[in-house]
Amino acid sequence: MRSRTDLPAVGRTGDVSQGRDVLPEAYHQSLFPPLAEPPFEDADDYTRTWGARWGANSEVGRLRAVLMRRPGRELEPIRADAWEPTMQALVDAEEGWYWESDRPPDLGLVREQYDGLLALLAAEEVDVHFAPPIAGRFSKAMYMRDPLVTVPGGAVIGRLAPRMRRGEEQSVTQAVGALGMPILRTIVGTGLVEGGSFAKITPKVAAFGTSIRCNEEGARQLAETLRHVGVELLVVPMSGFSIHLDGAFGMVDVDKALVHAPGLPYWFLTRLEELGIEAIWCHPDELWAINSLTISPGRVIMCDGYPSTADRLERRGVEVIRVPYDEIQKNGGGIHCSTMELIRDDV
Repeated sequence: MRSRTDLPAVGRTGDVSQGRDVLPEAYHQSLFPPLAEPPFEDADDYTRTWGARWGANSEVGRLRAVLMRRPGRELEPIRADAWEPTMQALVDAEEGWYWESDRPPDLGLVREQYDGLLALLAAEEVDVHFAPPIAGRFSKAMYMRDPLVTVPGGAVIGRLAPRMRRGEEQSVTQAVGALGMPILRTIVGTGLVEGGSFAKITPKVAAFGTSIRCNEEGARQLAETLRHVGVELLVVPMSGFSIHLDGAFGMVDVDKALVHAPGLPYWFLTRLEELGIEAIWCHPDELWAINSLTISPGRVIMCDGYPSTADRLERRGVEVIRVPYDEIQKNGGGIHCSTMELIRDDV
């Protein structure tokens, strides 16, 4: 058996030659020194610690894994007698739901269209991880884009603005934690952050739309976290009752974005030019086309029914894969809203 005077020199401090009786309490901890370097984001050390290269530095790198939640029974309470003609929607504020149609949801069609998206993702070899079912009062719980943001290295858990969605944060925290993905921050205090209003433009520049749903305090906390991974955050004020940036802006390639210019400030359009991003104008009658999912550079999954915008993208070299999703969109979110990227290849 080795004596205490035979301990290896690495990490030791002081003279141990006098024997065991003079060693400080817990001296053995000096054999396991703290390792501040390499830093958290070092590729080799990160993968060894966390098991995968979680997060994404873009919206367009090859998509490897997403987080989704299957539609449950949350749409069943939507009633035809709740029609509000001035809002052009079925609305029950007390029950916490709205449906953008004068007819209640076709639940069979909702499931069919959702399964169609899942089948397409499987065909593209994207791993789909499912958050567990959640209480039926969460009528928008299928839209997994909103409760979190993913950045290089992990996730930021958001803070959802309306009471009808508050509480989804706990569920998504459990889902992400169960997968082993690092949680870099949780938005606290009065901050409001929803993932649909966040977009990575380049590996070093991201954007966050402040709106009726997302505020300056949320932007401040998000910017603070992004600084640690070397990313600048552009804070983009949204107009009117627009809730999320992904209603006006979406990256479709490393140097191309689908854009609804009237919904964005001029300085932001100018900054896109400076960053070398070509703005492709979405057809004004097809704004839901922006709510699409890019699965690799220049390859996009889009709800069918937007032929003019799809044609514009294809003429600019972007491949568009069409899938029915219009019934699900009536709940207030599209393909982009339904999917949260967990892992993308770096660009």
